[in-house]
Amino acid sequence: MNNKLKLAVAGAILASASVASAGIVIPAGDWTVDINGNVNAFAIMADNKDTVTTAGAMTNSRGNGDAVSINTGLLPAWFGVTASTRTNDLDVSWTISTQPGASSAAGLAGGGGEEARQASLTFGDKSWGSVTVGKNLGIFGSDAILSDMTLLGVGSQGVVGSAGGTTTTLGRIGTGYLYADWNGQITYSSPSMNGLQVTAGVFQPWNTVNAAATTISGKSSGSQDEFGYQGKAVYSWGGDMAGKAWLGFFHQKVTNIDGTTTSDVENDADALEFGFSVSSGNSSLVAYIYDGEGIGTTAFLRDGFDDAGQQRDSDGGYIQATYVIPSGTKIGVSYGESNLDATSNDSTTTDIVKSNDMWTVGAYHPLTKHLNLVAEYSSVETESMSTSIAETESEIVSVGAILFF
Repeated sequence: MNNKLKLAVAGAILASASVASAGIVIPAGDWTVDINGNVNAFAIMADNKDTVTTAGAMTNSRGNGDAVSINTGLLPAWFGVTASTRTNDLDVSWTISTQPGASSAAGLAGGGGEEARQASLTFGDKSWGSVTVGKNLGIFGSDAILSDMTLLGVGSQGVVGSAGGTTTTLGRIGTGYLYADWNGQITYSSPSMNGLQVTAGVFQPWNTVNAAATTISGKSSGSQDEFGYQGKAVYSWGGDMAGKAWLGFFHQKVTNIDGTTTSDVENDADALEFGFSVSSGNSSLVAYIYDGEGIGTTAFLRDGFDDAGQQRDSDGGYIQATYVIPSGTKIGVSYGESNLDATSNDSTTTDIVKSNDMWTVGAYHPLTKHLNLVAEYSSVETESMSTSIAETESEIVSVGAILFF
């Protein structure tokens, strides 16, 4: 599945076992071309309870009152092309995709933004594995997001006022796991060895994003002299209670992270993750946890270090249960949280997210084998490290449809 549209296929699997996992397949000489993707949009209605409106520091909504939008959910609308062939005893394929937004927040805006998340090639053989080169979904956190039921829906909408016109919502990103994201990489995946598969690779290193950091002119918080490293081991099994368990890691050296002086402070961002998913009959269960230093919250390296370059500790996870009722509708409930600990250098006025948690209840109904109707309710709470900032609460209702092809 390395060169399939991973999110769309996973979304189809989550919606219903009857949803097709392949797109429009066209023979083209030596190549087989697969045109695939999805179209989705939701009516999103949020009730926000917070009287404080400071800019940018919190993961979820700031502001008081109602907010509505018509927008794509966690999974963006997606148009992807994959071509594959077998030559010189190698399976070779490439994938390029684009993700148009579903709405815009102002007139004459062209109908919304657009992303280009995926451009990669893969070559290999089932006897020794495969190598992927290019921009693709990251390894750390990928199983967490692909197992998340809000992948078909909305979850958390993000910052109030920007829900309309964005390419996606947040789903459970930042309330149970970090976003795996799309990044330049060279990765190797082993063949399945009695159910065990190992994937590891080198990645374009990230720069840090510090919401409350002091900036020094000419300084860049990041590392361009050493790759980032990610990997995981996944064990899958069948039977009456089929499932999989995975263990993953993330590592990157980060430099120039002292925001108060012109010196170059160097530190590491490290994390481990563990998760499992099991299914029996119409029921399924997912559980996931992560723990790290310097990795931040919501996005990799967001607020992972204080102004002096000291690591902030991060942890979180989520649990999810779903059941398919006789009509074919999948009913699910999940809870997750993400936490970021202050360092000895942080003060009680540091306006950075301390914790996010979210309850979600959802219904996902396969109207046809391609088209799914979705309804969700989510309750999100966000707490700041600053004792003067009120806790943010959002109640989010969304209804809409997602179609896979």
